[in-house]
Amino acid sequence: MSDDVRSVRAGRRTVEVHRPGKVLFPGDGDGKEYTKGDLVDYYRSVAAFMLPHLRGRPLMLERHPDGLGGPRFMQKNTPDNYPDWISRVELPKEGGTVCHTVCDDSATLLYLADQAALTLHRWLSRVGRIDRPDRMVFDLDPARDDFAAVREAAWQLGELLDELRLSSALMTTGSRGVHVIVPLNGHHDFDETRAFARDVAETLAEAHPDRLTTAARKKDRGDRLYLDVGRNAYAQTAVAPLTVRALPGAPVATPIDWTQLDDPGLTARRWTIADALDQARSNPWADLMSKARSLGPARRRLNALRQG
Repeated sequence: MSDDVRSVRAGRRTVEVHRPGKVLFPGDGDGKEYTKGDLVDYYRSVAAFMLPHLRGRPLMLERHPDGLGGPRFMQKNTPDNYPDWISRVELPKEGGTVCHTVCDDSATLLYLADQAALTLHRWLSRVGRIDRPDRMVFDLDPARDDFAAVREAAWQLGELLDELRLSSALMTTGSRGVHVIVPLNGHHDFDETRAFARDVAETLAEAHPDRLTTAARKKDRGDRLYLDVGRNAYAQTAVAPLTVRALPGAPVATPIDWTQLDDPGLTARRWTIADALDQARSNPWADLMSKARSLGPARRRLNALRQG
């Protein structure tokens, strides 16, 4: 076996990692240097916690074959040279179809890491019920790198969702903000889900017009935090839990417990591939889907709240 190829066992399969010493995260500035081998080792370590959030979901892959300093490819179609054992699903798009990769096992996860797919973006629905999302996502995006504003908005959104009797979970994005995730029972299509999310966001923004906004155009937001609900649409994606972000230092999108939100050391990039496994082991989303609900009763409560 060449020094440029390393074999890694993943379940019943062996995955070849090519050029494991290739630097993907250069480590300039404050970030530590990480190689493709480090990326593969990280994904192997968190696979048991990450795969439940990937299985059955079409992916969009964010690939950086030459590392952060090289070109970026957003890959939806699965290349013909991918192994036959990797799951795929062909889905309609305007003017044709797309054959998405689906990551159902650890071998696929490691193969994608070997392809320098740093970040996995997943659909909010699963194969078989592709038009019925079982997640609703609010992306809290601050106007600048200001986590205090993110923390405050997350608490306010969480309280509103509690009032609507919807469970919610938190994830640092590994970039600047957090995602607030609401588990759904899959009874509603994307249009219904997005309309509901939009009305929730607008209700919150109307209550705090100086700090929050739903304005899609940056020039209309000013210094306000953007409540982004655009991911709640057919063929849109959100970064997967425990995926690595293509940023210096290899930060990780990390599920957290609501009690961690007030930790003074918490930021959107709190965890990296060096330490995210410890947080993953706490499994704060372990019972998330047991709390999935229909939007019907919540919609009635929201309408009453908005009319009152």
